[in-house]
Amino acid sequence: MTISVYLRPLILSDALTSFQWRNDPEIWVYTKFKPTMYITPELETEWLRENLNKPNQSRFAICLKELDTYIGNVQLLDITECGGELHLFIGNKLYWGKGVGYQATMLLLRFAFLERNLELVYLRVHPANIPAISIYEKAGFEITGKEDGLIRMSALKKNILKLGFLKK
Repeated sequence: MTISVYLRPLILSDALTSFQWRNDPEIWVYTKFKPTMYITPELETEWLRENLNKPNQSRFAICLKELDTYIGNVQLLDITECGGELHLFIGNKLYWGKGVGYQATMLLLRFAFLERNLELVYLRVHPANIPAISIYEKAGFEITGKEDGLIRMSALKKNILKLGFLKK
């Protein structure tokens, strides 16, 4: 069975699910996010309230089409006139290794390049996170350097469009 996902804007009530993910250290092994205290639903809700309407950010819930279930987040942060930084995590570990990360990446690239009309999307990934690197390379990202011990990867709109990756 193929798992299909869609993106929708994050909403405050998502905090009732995502706070659990914030407290699972296994999810954050390859990221810079390391919770230093227990994240309550109230803390997560307040954090979302402060971040959802920032003009230089677009935050989405990754949801299963068949079950209409929220399973992770993908976002475009530090958006400028020409680009932004992709962040992604699958909080529900039942869906790790199922192709969900690739689908969410492609949906975010469609949003960035076709709706926001950006020219560049970049990301930073831990060098030991081989599955993520594989996903990003499959999606058309190229390694462009290293930064703070992480691999920096970029996808240019012109290259992604040339590859035909954003066709429906």
